[in-house]
Amino acid sequence: MVKNHMKRLAAPKSWAVHRKLTAYITKPRPGAHSYKLGMPLNVVIKELLKLANTSREVKEIIKTGVSIDGKKVIDERSIIGFMDVLSFIHSKEAYRILLNNNGFITPVKIEASESKIKLSKIIGKNLVNGKTQLNLNDGRNLLVDKDGYRCGDILLIEIPNQKILEKIPLEKGSKIYLMGGKHIGEIHTAETITGEKISLRSKDGSVFETLKKYAFAVGKDKVALSSVEKLSK
Repeated sequence: MVKNHMKRLAAPKSWAVHRKLTAYITKPRPGAHSYKLGMPLNVVIKELLKLANTSREVKEIIKTGVSIDGKKVIDERSIIGFMDVLSFIHSKEAYRILLNNNGFITPVKIEASESKIKLSKIIGKNLVNGKTQLNLNDGRNLLVDKDGYRCGDILLIEIPNQKILEKIPLEKGSKIYLMGGKHIGEIHTAETITGEKISLRSKDGSVFETLKKYAFAVGKDKVALSSVEKLSK
């Protein structure tokens, strides 16, 4: 029998929840994000945004209209994760899910104009009927006529129609948001990329090295999303 809950003490460290509030916490349904980078909608609304006290209240909020990346959701156990946009249709408020400097999943309030776009990382490519299919970190698969993309590049896409607005390459000079390591949640400038490692330059001019898998390009000359820049300060 599938369990709908998990022990609070066993919840991922990235979940900023009280560990001893109750014995159990809502378990997210499998989706586009890992448990480390995503949380169930129920927990985000109750414990991060503090818009409800009970799961029953969360269900009532969802009935008024809640969407993830522009698509309406009805299940409070739906997983929402890194870079996703959570919108409340009734209040017209929107939040982007990011990782803060402590590695905690954090909703950051955003303007209406920014709720229509998001950044997604290319993690794989393959050919489908003569076209290139781009596999993204949030579970999306996009078909493109011309292949000029590499794994590790970031796509600025329009949601929910998935139109590609811009490609942000993982290369020297790119603004890099770190998803792991000692500098998680910070933004630095890429210097060199060698094998599985990347060197970054801080604002103070110092250079340090970290794993390439932690690097998430968020802009060429400047950060593409104000919410990302705001959280990293």
